[in-house]
Amino acid sequence: MEMIKMTEFTKRRKNIWRNIIVFLAVLGPGIITGSVDNDAGGITTYSIAGALYGYNLLWTMIPALIVLIVVQEMNARMGIVSGKGLADLIRENAGVKITFFIFVGLLIADIGNTTTEFAGVAGSMQVFDISKYISVPIASALVWWLVVKGTYKFSERVFLIFSAFLLVYVVSAIIGKPHWHDIGRAMIKPDIQYNKEYLAIVIGIIGTTIAPWMQFYMQSAVIEKGLTISDYKYTLWDVIIGSIITVVVAFFIIIACASTLHLNGIKIEEAKDAAMALKPIAGDLASITFSFGLFIASIFSATILPVATAFYVCEAFGWEAGIDKKWKEAPQFYWLFTFIIILGAAIILIPNAPLIVITLWSQVANGLLLPIVLVCMMLIVNNREVMGNYVNKPWQNIIGWTTITILIGLTITLFVSSFF
Repeated sequence: MEMIKMTEFTKRRKNIWRNIIVFLAVLGPGIITGSVDNDAGGITTYSIAGALYGYNLLWTMIPALIVLIVVQEMNARMGIVSGKGLADLIRENAGVKITFFIFVGLLIADIGNTTTEFAGVAGSMQVFDISKYISVPIASALVWWLVVKGTYKFSERVFLIFSAFLLVYVVSAIIGKPHWHDIGRAMIKPDIQYNKEYLAIVIGIIGTTIAPWMQFYMQSAVIEKGLTISDYKYTLWDVIIGSIITVVVAFFIIIACASTLHLNGIKIEEAKDAAMALKPIAGDLASITFSFGLFIASIFSATILPVATAFYVCEAFGWEAGIDKKWKEAPQFYWLFTFIIILGAAIILIPNAPLIVITLWSQVANGLLLPIVLVCMMLIVNNREVMGNYVNKPWQNIIGWTTITILIGLTITLFVSSFF
């Protein structure tokens, strides 16, 4: 009897270790896609939200987490079941004309987003008195080399390390000595406002937390990693962990600025301003950790975002794409990636470039384009010809369509309020 119990215990232990090993092998797309949302544009948006409204916008993190998990899970499931990228599926189901107009809008927004990432590199290094004419060319060259000369497996490991570094914002927020009672009250009973500025920041927060381009990257990453339906349960945990990390980092960025800048009446226009303003209020360590986080996030996203853009454009028009492919095998993919890197870096190097305008409106553009992408996703993920028995469950459809309705409502409200 004791031998049987020992055998069962040994089997259970082996199964636990096997599950851990498989999970670690599957780990990557969910965490990377979630973490890269906290890019330079996102950090700027969260910083401005905290500086302007204190803890009053922290409530947005709760619905953002729920929607992020649901949306990312749909992406992963579509990629695993269909074996095709989201852009490929949109082209097949919506037609070439509609696909063309959707992707022209996304391409313009993503060039703006990439420019924002290099602005983040420049801003974070200026805190350490390093000129943008040194930091941006070096950063763009490193980003290009990592993708063009690296492999997917190597790049994924680097991206996971970057994801871990973003947790420095938790340290930066704690150094600022936040008022936890006020944070709890703001989460439970927020003071929601209905002016244009408030609505624009809410759309910006949603647009950067659940960015349109990340849906394409997530699905492409799942395919390039070669995941199958047997890996689904591990992929789901990857998505959940990645979503939690994303929202936690965003949550603490808002807290860091709310507990210091807002309380002292300091207004900022970009993330670099927040890092510099923290120094006299919360000390050198808070300023350094905030700047370091901004640098890591900017390099991270300056790599992923052009890759994602090149992925979905190539998929949409039937061209070969993938980091594991050679330049000769996927020339359109690598030329487009290179073009976006060069253009984004070049704009930053122009004297007096309107970086703040580019940053804020690229995030608002994300919020405006997101409903269009989500509608396409919802129609495809409920198509049994594509998904078979893996179509959405009713509760997933409720969350998905409710999110789309709210986003469209916010967009219309913002548009109308701009005239009154």
